[in-house]
Amino acid sequence: METVGGLLRGWRHGRQLSQLDLALAAGVSPRYVSLVETGRSRPSADMVLRLAARLEVPLRHRNRLLVAAGFAPRYRERPLDEPDMSAVRDAVRRVLHAHEPYPALVMDGRWNVVMTNAPVDHFLAYVDPELLVPPLNMVRLGLDPRGLASRIVNLAEVRSFLRARLSRQIARTGDPAVAALYDEFFAADGPDGQRPPPESEVATPMIFRFQEGELSLFSTITTFGTPQDITLDEISIESYYPSDAASAELLRGLADAGADAGADAGADATP
Repeated sequence: METVGGLLRGWRHGRQLSQLDLALAAGVSPRYVSLVETGRSRPSADMVLRLAARLEVPLRHRNRLLVAAGFAPRYRERPLDEPDMSAVRDAVRRVLHAHEPYPALVMDGRWNVVMTNAPVDHFLAYVDPELLVPPLNMVRLGLDPRGLASRIVNLAEVRSFLRARLSRQIARTGDPAVAALYDEFFAADGPDGQRPPPESEVATPMIFRFQEGELSLFSTITTFGTPQDITLDEISIESYYPSDAASAELLRGLADAGADAGADAGADATP
């Protein structure tokens, strides 16, 4: 049976903090932290959340801590398509649309694609239909030979980058689904090796080779500030930018070609 003390101790160890470190951050005594971890003191719900916040525990696991302490969960988890989330959906769509003609997408905490903008369709056109069956997973899209792996010029570098991201995420969240995804693609690699030197002094690019030419992109990640919903706590917007002028021109050309194709299709459908 899970105990709130055991769970808190596990998160503290994962964050490499001593009881004194946590006590100072939470404004309590080290003795109190020790009593909670050993089950000799039962913390209030507010204290559970205070300790969890100092340990940067994800909202999903804060609910788990509350339940282990005998309290009701505090945070809801609502799908983005629920009516209550309409304002969030509208905000996300605006961000995705404003980023065009550059690709951008929304992922949940397990790397599943939730929403995309139109430029992403060009990349998905090269993916085996079997990988496009929901849930559409970004790690599989990038590293599976049936996905985009065969078109990524610097695949070894991208694999190293993704491996590091997944490792950090597992340490931060303890999500078993992310750990399984890591094992699927990286368990056979053995211990971490030397990361290849980046080809860009600004950010590590992903270089794709398509029939239209090479496309070099780097990404930024946007998350929601102070979320109070598990869905918002776990989703992120991944926006891709061209690393050079040639890539920017290629993306604009693909967007123009897509717009022209859409206009031609509309004209053909006109009675």
